[in-house]
Amino acid sequence: MRLLCWLLGLFRPYLGWMLGGALLSLLTLLANVGLMAMSGWFIAAMAVAGVAGVSMNYFTPAAVIRACAIVRTAGRYGERLLTHEATLRLLTELRVWFYTRLEPLAPAGLAGYRSGDLLSRVRADIDTLDNFYLRLLLPGLVALLASLLFVLALLLFDPWLALIEALTLLAAGLLLPWLVRVGVGSAGQRITEGKAALRSQLVTDLQGMGELLIDGAAARRARELARLSHQIAREQRHLSHLSGLSQGAIGLFANLCMWLIMLTGIPLIGAGEMPPVQLSMLALFALASFEAVAPLPLAFLSLDETLGAARRIFTIAHAGPAIQEPEQEPPMGDHPGVAFAGVSLSYRPEAPLVLRRIDLQLPPGRRLALVGPSGSGKSSLLKLLLKFYLPSQGEIRFDGRPLRDYRGETIRQRIAVVAQQNHLFNTSIRENLLLARPDASQTDLERACAIAEIDTFIQAQPQGYETLVGETGVRLCGGQARRLAIARALLKEAPILALDEPTEGLDPETARRVMENLLAWLGPRSLLLITHRPHGLEAMHQILMLEDGEVREQGDHQGLISRQGDYFQFFHQNLWLD
Repeated sequence: MRLLCWLLGLFRPYLGWMLGGALLSLLTLLANVGLMAMSGWFIAAMAVAGVAGVSMNYFTPAAVIRACAIVRTAGRYGERLLTHEATLRLLTELRVWFYTRLEPLAPAGLAGYRSGDLLSRVRADIDTLDNFYLRLLLPGLVALLASLLFVLALLLFDPWLALIEALTLLAAGLLLPWLVRVGVGSAGQRITEGKAALRSQLVTDLQGMGELLIDGAAARRARELARLSHQIAREQRHLSHLSGLSQGAIGLFANLCMWLIMLTGIPLIGAGEMPPVQLSMLALFALASFEAVAPLPLAFLSLDETLGAARRIFTIAHAGPAIQEPEQEPPMGDHPGVAFAGVSLSYRPEAPLVLRRIDLQLPPGRRLALVGPSGSGKSSLLKLLLKFYLPSQGEIRFDGRPLRDYRGETIRQRIAVVAQQNHLFNTSIRENLLLARPDASQTDLERACAIAEIDTFIQAQPQGYETLVGETGVRLCGGQARRLAIARALLKEAPILALDEPTEGLDPETARRVMENLLAWLGPRSLLLITHRPHGLEAMHQILMLEDGEVREQGDHQGLISRQGDYFQFFHQNLWLD
């Protein structure tokens, strides 16, 4: 019931469109039933008049029949137009509404979700919600109003006729859908979950297709996808069988009602309480009236799937953000400093610490490097600085104030980041660069690309800055994508530049030039360099050697080298590898 209330709340802005569609749908249904009933009366009346050899006014009933036909055709068109317009408008707004609730949850609140699963919720689950209005709400409302009108109409002729109509409509509109609902069980929910699992695995497999092919696991993953597809198909066949049976049962109830009304009407004609020509009219009226309840079994078939999709959407939409942002925040200087004091981090309460008692200082204009083997906690420290997570222990100060006093968006506006995984959109190089600063000029783009050593590659392309990079930058090699991400970060011109493995995928000579260019460009900006490569470490004011989430050594490059400790071993090992 709560899900239904939430769904109705989402539809509230489009109440006018929905009521207009329902009114036209009801009008179309009444016109169709009126057309059938009037046609039956007209044909019977003409036959009786012909046998009796008398004349009759056929202009009026013929006009009524034409009017019903026109109203039915125009009403059906208008009903489709309004109902689908309302649905499409809702789906458009619903995606925006869902994204505005999804974005604040990233990344901490979405750590347990796979990207394919989130994509499935944004696309397929929201698309499934069009069933709520078109297959559930609209047919149910129209069936209720129309059934009441049909029973009242027959009540004008005879109470027994109205009772027959009411009982058979109740059986077809309530009893039959309830039986269908029992027969469906949890098949709709299983279809929703199966489709979500299939899409999630498909996205994951496509993203990692190269690794799957190298490992020889593609065939095994294909068999898993086929297994999921067969499970979904089996449940859908079950629903299709129930749908066919329910539609056949609707026809059975319709014909049963028609015959009962005829059997009840014949004695009325014999007693002189009803003109003979009205019997065919009432029989066709009863037969056509079941169009009102015909969609209801199908609505109950799709109920679980629709509610399952709504549940998956509202589970995320109503989840509170992992980090509560302050309503007001203090002013911030142009060149903020950063300080970590006794900071520890665990991603979950029951999980072990990934950072332990970290102390560091990054004053304005200084250069700090974090080095260490993979998994030592370097990237986790950057996530704390960006306020993606809050420390489990200790305190982070930004511009002299606790980090929690500032909104995450404010913090991230002051930090330009080149992460290990940088997303490039399926558009041109220019559009990907302008994400950092939409008002950047061509000169700004060229300058940033020259610093990142990607300008030569771009100029060599026939389309230059209009060259398409493909989905996630698939048309670029790893080093080109990394340098393009660096150029994008430089365009932001933030007071703090954070580079997470900026030279990964670059040859040693290019890596050396890129680091030299970056250090020359910095000026008064602060630099946080996270790396396991030796390029640029000599120019750092301070270096922290991390291992297992702890600071093992710290100092400048020459001082650490002279100690011949862990940093000395790390530096010379990676210098040899480069």
